[in-house]
Amino acid sequence: MLSDSKAFSGSPATFTILNFPVNDVDAAVDELTKRGVRFEIYDEGGLKTDERGVLRGAGPVIAWFKDPAGNILSVLEES
Repeated sequence: MLSDSKAFSGSPATFTILNFPVNDVDAAVDELTKRGVRFEIYDEGGLKTDERGVLRGAGPVIAWFKDPAGNILSVLEES
């Protein structure tokens, strides 16, 4: 188990704590959705995902979801 005792506050992180690099974000979102993962939908300022939770056109293609503790994770398309 990885741990950073200085960073742990007992509350879920409000930022992405782990990116999972994938070849195809759309395929990863499809597969994870089938397994019950719910992707986050954002529409705030310059951060606007599509209806599946995928952000395109503002850097790498990425989709965020939360782990059971509420921390933010992502699948990130490798270029």
